[in-house]
Order: sequence, then C-alpha cells, then structure tokens
Amino acid sequence: MSTVARAPHFVRSFERGLAVIRSFDAEHPARTLSEVARACGLTRAAARRLLLTLADLGYVHSDGRLFRLTPRVLELGYAYLAGLTLPQVAEPHLEQLVAQVKESSSLCVLDGDDIVYVARVPTTRIMSAVITVGTRFPAHVTSVGWVMLAALSEDELELRLGRAKLRTLTPRTLVAPEDLRAELARVRRQGYALVDQELEEGLRSVGAPVRGRDGTVVAGVNIAVHAGRTSVAAVRRDLLPPLLTAVARIEADLRVTGPTPGAAAPRITDPGRVSSPGTGTRRSSSSPRPPAPAD
Repeated sequence: MSTVARAPHFVRSFERGLAVIRSFDAEHPARTLSEVARACGLTRAAARRLLLTLADLGYVHSDGRLFRLTPRVLELGYAYLAGLTLPQVAEPHLEQLVAQVKESSSLCVLDGDDIVYVARVPTTRIMSAVITVGTRFPAHVTSVGWVMLAALSEDELELRLGRAKLRTLTPRTLVAPEDLRAELARVRRQGYALVDQELEEGLRSVGAPVRGRDGTVVAGVNIAVHAGRTSVAAVRRDLLPPLLTAVARIEADLRVTGPTPGAAAPRITDPGRVSSPGTGTRRSSSSPRPPAPAD
C-alpha cells in the first residue's frame, strides 16, 4: 500500500478495498487470502475482512480457498462508459476501418500515465496480452499514448514525464526523458505516431489523435500489426491513410453529435467490445485527411 502522506479527508479503508479489487488481473484471476494480502501489503486479517465485505456486496466469489472477481465489477467501469458518447460515435468507424485494412483497431483515452482502451474491434490476436475494454498500458510505449502526450502543454508534459515510471518493456523502449521528448515533438509535427516494438517485440502500431468539438485531443485511434508481416514503410503507405480517414469521420460525427443528455448508453456485449444501439456503419460527408508525410 502507498505510504504517501494523504489529506485529512482520505479514507484509507476505501483505498485498501480498491487495491484488493485491482490485485486480480489476467495473470491472477484467482488468488488465495495470503496472496491477496501479500499483493496489497495487508495483514491476513485485514485482507480477509475486505474480501468478505466484497463477497457480501457481490463483487467477489470464493470456493472456500480461492477468491475470484464476479461480473458485477463491470458495473464500476460501466458507470464511466455509460456517460461517454465517444465509444458509441467511434465504433462504427472502427468497424469500417477494420473491414478495410483487415487489422485490429482500438480507441483509447489517457488516464494518468496510462492509456485505457474504451472501444476495440479486433481481428486476429497479435499480442501475448489479452486486450479488452478497460485494458491499460503505459502511455510512453504506445502510439495512442504518444499522440495524446504530444498534445499536452509543455508544463503538463514535463509534469507527467517527471513522475512517470518509464519502464523498459523491450530493447526498443524509450526510457530516457530527452529521447521521449524528441519523439513526441516529431509526433506533434507530423500528426501521427508510429511505435515499432516499443510495447512488445513483434508488434507495430500507428496511432492518430481524435479531437473534440473544441479542437482538443480527447482520444486516440490505432491500428496494430505484426512486425513480421508488415514493414514500417507498409504501415505508413497502406494503413496510415485509412486511419486518418476514419479519425476524420469520427471527428465529424463528434462535431454533430456532441454530448447528448439522456443518450443511449453503450452496452457491453462481450468482453472485448463496446456496442451501442444501431452500430451499423455511419455515413459521413467529411473529407478524409491527407496522408501524413513520412519521417
């Protein structure tokens, strides 16, 4: 648990309860009491009380030895998604993009030092990690992270780089702040980001920013490919123009749609997708962005 000094209003027990929930992940879908206590830095007695409380509330299930999260935890994230029109607007365009390029595409937002997937249309699995709505990755190793970091003010970017843990995930990962600043400056100039095996060896990704009605960057869209079958040149030549076209159409719909009070909330229909009523491909009169120049 964190030892950082907290404000007087801070409720430590609530922090501990959230830590218990976050201790379950794709690598640890089930844990014993001792494992939860160890992962959260709690005593067994404290972990037991929190787990039993979560079980009483329906968020945790136990077979007597192992504890697992229940589907009810989706309610915690759904409260956020329910008020977010962006995935609803973007998903038809992601589907059209994936049908055109035959590669997976996702919509992500920036949350702290991470990017979070809020909509995804997959094709074949190309990463060792399972990506679903709600998956998080460090922003400094992803194309959508780069385009959103590049859109920050200099002061905000310096603040984030100063506090972020720039972990090395592959031999290609940029971890020196000065190297990352230089790359983000290039992303800012060219209007897109291309990450070549920074997050995972064998994975390339190209991302572009999505701007809201006021012109600020609110999200990013990417296309991910296997490095063994798609070169960097092919990504720029074959995937970047359709990506920019899809983003332009999303932005056009956002300008028309905007936040709509009482709009139908997105439905989580399977673990990897967010859909909404009438998710057929939307037509847009917007003209596509021109292809960005190569570096």
